[in-house]
Amino acid sequence: MVAAAALLATGCQNASAGFIGMPSMLGSVAKRISFGNFTLPPMAYTQFCMRYQDECKEERIVFRGGPVRLTEQRWADLKEVNNTVNSSISPEPNTEGLAAEKWLINPAQGDCNDYAVSKRSRLLARGWPARSLLLSEVVTSWGEHHLILVVRTSAGDLMLDNLTPQIRAWTRAPYRWVRMQTPRNPNYWAALGNRSVTG
Repeated sequence: MVAAAALLATGCQNASAGFIGMPSMLGSVAKRISFGNFTLPPMAYTQFCMRYQDECKEERIVFRGGPVRLTEQRWADLKEVNNTVNSSISPEPNTEGLAAEKWLINPAQGDCNDYAVSKRSRLLARGWPARSLLLSEVVTSWGEHHLILVVRTSAGDLMLDNLTPQIRAWTRAPYRWVRMQTPRNPNYWAALGNRSVTG
């Protein structure tokens, strides 16, 4: 997504503070994100899939799908991956526009796209199902397009974001939601109706 020079200080950058605790009370707060009509994925996602084909494979759901049960171990996974990726990638905003987007996994330097796909890749490697790890495009309060990872759990849809060290319910993100991968197939994206949540 296009990153302006202002993001050097505020957008698509690393955050290193502590985490909130296990979300035992999120069931009533973190509702599920509802999908709209199918839409085209970001162009950079198509290029990403050409580079990382295994990351874009459709998952076969043999028994049951749906959100993943959020156990203490899975919560520890989320915290560790979020912290590790946020601290291992040095922020480097993309100031050259859409044509310069690369969406790289675990680069030394990168922007919000790289943080999001790196977190998703690490969680996939830990055995998390692809249906629960959805890349989502949002717009920040200062008007920049931004990529985050939404994790669908039994406690609700949670957000891993390089702009905050906290793992938050999607309803607590001050973003305008644009589009997101669908759980059945990561190559299908759905519009989110430009819904805004400021809770």
